[in-house]
Amino acid sequence: MSVKRAYNFNAGPSALPLPVLQLAQQELTDFKGTGMSVMELSHRSKEFEDVLNHAKETLTELLSIPDTHEILFLQGGASLQFSMIPMNFLGKDQVGAFVLTGAWSEKALKEAKKVGETRVIASTKEENYRSIPVLDRSELPSNTAYLHITSNNTIFGTQWTEYPEFENVDLIADMSSDILCRPIDVSKFSLIYAGAQKNLGPSGVTVVIIKKDLLKRIPANLPTMLDYNTHIKSNSLYNTPPTFGIYMLSLVLDWIKEQGGVTAVAENNKKKAELIYSSIDNSNGFYTPHATNDSRSLMNVTFTLPNEELTAAFLAQSKEKGFVGLAGHRSVGGCRASIYNAVPLEACQALAAFMDEFASVHA
Repeated sequence: MSVKRAYNFNAGPSALPLPVLQLAQQELTDFKGTGMSVMELSHRSKEFEDVLNHAKETLTELLSIPDTHEILFLQGGASLQFSMIPMNFLGKDQVGAFVLTGAWSEKALKEAKKVGETRVIASTKEENYRSIPVLDRSELPSNTAYLHITSNNTIFGTQWTEYPEFENVDLIADMSSDILCRPIDVSKFSLIYAGAQKNLGPSGVTVVIIKKDLLKRIPANLPTMLDYNTHIKSNSLYNTPPTFGIYMLSLVLDWIKEQGGVTAVAENNKKKAELIYSSIDNSNGFYTPHATNDSRSLMNVTFTLPNEELTAAFLAQSKEKGFVGLAGHRSVGGCRASIYNAVPLEACQALAAFMDEFASVHA
């Protein structure tokens, strides 16, 4: 049966793979012969623990996560991680080092300041975050607790192409909007965290991949729920987890594996991004990209039109043609196409064709 689907370019929560939604629909009232929905299962049951462990195993396989790291499924989004990370790892006589590349890195910095000393070692705020800055090792304090980056910036459409790597410095990354969009070397990171609602599944689950060596630094007096050790010791089951979200995440990971893994998904993401960036670059200035060429995101394509009237017309006509979520953030204006893993190539082809047509009429 054919299913009418919108061209979903929402920034998050975002598109989910249609086969995942259909499988969840099939299993909604009777999960694997239990006579219950996965939402009705006890989180202490074997059936749900199998779901959780399968998600961990598949994520480990897809990202080649070494056994030096643990995987957690937590709640509270990336926003809670902004607080948990300094509470666990920013010691009294240490400095949290931050690279500012957008609104989310600013929020992470704001929360860390409440816990301890911080320093911004690089920023592109003065240019309204059009690029990823070049880092200078000499800017890092000798007592750096960790270096925090945001790997992809949804609002501004920038993304790190190469990650910083400094000897004896723990690298922590918020990968909420680009995890699994391309292969990464997890061993280079001491902690990766990501809200699920862009590339991993529905909102409500946060994935944390944490190096075991970090756990020795956690102070003993933290509130129980804000201590990473609590969740590691209980396999993310200390309290009732977001069971349906973890189940959906597990299905999304299976879908990525079926596509050929992260390498195959990355190739598709490059094709999708090239389609839209080509429409921008070939428009003779009708569309202006926000991000500089060397910092362009594979996940969020941001651009402006010559004036607000044309922007309004573009958004109105695109909506009529079934495109959803193309309005840009107020910090940048214009338009934004979020082309996460589950956004199909056909949607990007349709958007590029619409952009070309609109520019030819209004330029």
